[in-house]
Amino acid sequence: MSKTQCPATREIPLDPRKSALLFIDVQNFCVHRDGGEFKNVSDTELAAKYGYYFDRLSTIAVPNMQRLQAAFRRTGIEVLYTTIENLTKDGRDRGLNYKILGFHVPKGAWDGKVIDQIAPGDDEIILPKTSSSAFVSTQIDYLLRNLGVRQLVLAGVVIDECVESAARDACDRGYLVTLVPDACATYSQQRHENSLRVSATYSRLVSTEALIKEIGGAF
Repeated sequence: MSKTQCPATREIPLDPRKSALLFIDVQNFCVHRDGGEFKNVSDTELAAKYGYYFDRLSTIAVPNMQRLQAAFRRTGIEVLYTTIENLTKDGRDRGLNYKILGFHVPKGAWDGKVIDQIAPGDDEIILPKTSSSAFVSTQIDYLLRNLGVRQLVLAGVVIDECVESAARDACDRGYLVTLVPDACATYSQQRHENSLRVSATYSRLVSTEALIKEIGGAF
């Protein structure tokens, strides 16, 4: 990109022809109560440790993800998904961090499926990943460039880990990143707010409602 083409700010409205929406790790493993991340967690511990997370998912984040998905589809903007999922059944291909964390989602497992509430369409792209950032363990950069995408919208979980990692890496690769805070979740309000302070240096922060109006996706 030449100097004359280089934007002076990241506060640029989406160009639908050059944009895509990426849902990060909104899958059974880490969003569903019966997912693998919570399979050994009692109801009592779940309420104490993850109550905020599941409440935000059900009342704020997932409903807003559904709104975004519908609006972007209506306006013909590409919608993509990443999921934590091995390329092998035994997980030998996982990144070291996922091995240490015990994140093991065998190829083809139910845990690796996007949740039913935002089920991908027949021709929408799903990218299994084995690291925090989609830009490390998938071909997403290659795919986005083939699709002509220069502006990337991020939503998903968790905002201060995999979502934030994607925002940093996308920014460093020359994408204009838009993060939708009310279509994201993490394990506490403090963590959420801390992540937004960091992410503001890599992306513009736009609410679901404002973004839908921006792309003209409202009915």
